[in-house]
Formats: sequence, C-alpha cells, structure tokens
Amino acid sequence: MKAIINVGLVGYGFASKTFHAPLIQATAGLDLVAVSSSDAAKVKADLPNVEIESQALALCKRPDLDLIVIPTPNDTHFPLAKAALAAGKHVVVDKPFTVTLSEAKQLKALAVDKERLISVFHNRRWDSDFLTIQALLKEGTLGRMTGFESRFDRFRPEVRDRWREKATPGGGIWYDLGPHLLDQACELFGTPNAILLELGVRRDEAKADDDFLALLEYDGCRVSLSAGTLVAEPTPRYRIHGTKGSYIKYGLDPQEDRLKAGETPSSAWGEDSPGTLTLREGEGEDAPLVRHDHPTLPGDYLAYYRGVSAAIRDKAPLPVDIDDALRCMALLEAGLDSHRQRRWIPLKHHL
Repeated sequence: MKAIINVGLVGYGFASKTFHAPLIQATAGLDLVAVSSSDAAKVKADLPNVEIESQALALCKRPDLDLIVIPTPNDTHFPLAKAALAAGKHVVVDKPFTVTLSEAKQLKALAVDKERLISVFHNRRWDSDFLTIQALLKEGTLGRMTGFESRFDRFRPEVRDRWREKATPGGGIWYDLGPHLLDQACELFGTPNAILLELGVRRDEAKADDDFLALLEYDGCRVSLSAGTLVAEPTPRYRIHGTKGSYIKYGLDPQEDRLKAGETPSSAWGEDSPGTLTLREGEGEDAPLVRHDHPTLPGDYLAYYRGVSAAIRDKAPLPVDIDDALRCMALLEAGLDSHRQRRWIPLKHHL
C-alpha cells in the first residue's frame, strides 16, 4: 500500500464539516483529496485545496481515491456504501451503519467479496468519560457491576426542519443517539440477552421519536440507556453502581464542542472534568463511604482514523469491526420490535 491514503468525502453537511473533515486532515497518512457537494463555494471556503465533485457516485468512481467516507442522511448509507465498495474502495460510514440489519449484512458480504474494508464511525468509544469507565471496570475498582445508567439529555424544545427529526426511515432520536449508547454498552458488557424499548414523541410539533428509554438484560446487571430533548436540568451522563462503590459523571465529552468551535484536533485536546467516585474505606459494614473526585482520562477521536489508516496500510484490526456494527444494527431493530410489541425481545432472534 502506498504511503498516503487518498480520501473522498461524500457531502459537506454537519457531520462532514464538524467531525470527518477535521479528523481526516489531522491524521497522518490520510489526505482529503475530494468532496462531493452541490455547494462548491461552501466547501472551498473551508477546504480550498480539495477538489469538488458535484455527484457522490462520480466521487466513488475516482481512480485516485482509496477510501470513501459517507456521513450522509441515514437512508443513503446503504446505496452509497454499496456503490463505493463496487468501485473497489475502502469505506467508512457514519453511524448508524444502515437503516436495516439486512442492508448491513449485504454490505458486509460485498466488502468480503471485493476484499475491501468497511467500518462504522462509532467515535464515542473514544469519549473521555467512556475511556475512564473502561479503565475502572478493567481495574475492578467498583467490584462486580450491578447497575449502569447512560444518558444523552438535552433541552431542544424547538423542532428543526432537518432529516434527523423527520418520520422517515432512519430518522428520530433512536437512530441518532441510540447507536452511540448501544455500542458503548456492548463494548463494556458484550451482547445483551434481551432489550426493552420505549419510544416517545414529546415535543410540540414533533413528527419523529425524540425521547427513548432502553433497558438491556444482562446477567446480574441492569443497564439503562436513555435520551431526551426536553431535559433542562443537568442529569448524570453516567451513573454506575457495583459491589464496591459507585461512579457518577456529569457533562458531555468536550471534543464535539471543540470541533464545532473550529479547533484543530490533537492528541492532547480531549481533557475533561472529573467524575465522582464513592467507595467504602476499610472493611466491614461500619466502614465509612468516602466520596472524591476521580480524574477523567483524555478523549481521543483521532484514534478512530489512526486505526482506519493502520488497517488499510498495515492490515491492523479495524477500530470498529464490521461485526460490532452488525451487532448495533441488530439491537436497533430489536428495540423497534420491542416498542411495537410492548415486550422484551431476546437478541437471539436478531443476531
């Protein structure tokens, strides 16, 4: 493989502008060569040295590109990724992988047939607080896990005119924030036995789901995942309980806000505020509980594209394996079945 991997970016909306373009450009060994967009002036204002293709399919077929990145509306992921793989390109798709598990399986089969790599941008594996929780669990600081709560709460009462908030395939908050929380839970605890999902449409004029509560069944541990758009009072991002104590963390990882502000990603920019660790000090039931700040490990979204580069160039493992992406799709679909049927859905029926 040549020293530099040439990258094409499909579209230049929020995800491309905020996440993918800056991270690609900050990753050694990747060169953002071309972007497909109907608004060339918008792209050139930010990326004066990239080439512009007016059509996504034309971008996918360019012989000088090695990797195609697809951060487009969810219902376009499947046809665009299929076209890129058919053209012999490696592919990165923003989450969720596709709209259906069937589509995701087709893309995996095509990638195997074409001997190309395909991965999904589950970037929140490199959130500061999530990396901290992984370390706490690995070290056994909290003992055996008994309860895990993960939330994405926001106060956005106004319904915006954008595809994410429309009642279309892949629209709504379950397909927007659900993949983040599901992927993180599976990274910590593996595939759950079953899922129970409640979806809600809470805001005035809302057309798509804008609130959810998902429960995942694991042996000996309750996992609760939720997201809402009408939560003005800060809630814990994480609340974790174990046989030795508890950990609570408020506030979102700062990397997204720093990207929105136009900061240049670096390996030292993901610093975050501390969480709170409460542990028993000493032995016996009379030993006191002691609360103290616990440092948060730095986040590192650049790790994803470093991993993609290494996988293409050196045959290293992908940072997000395709089977992990399929697992997330199975959970998304099983959740929808649970909501419709108003019951727990075993995952064995979807994997």
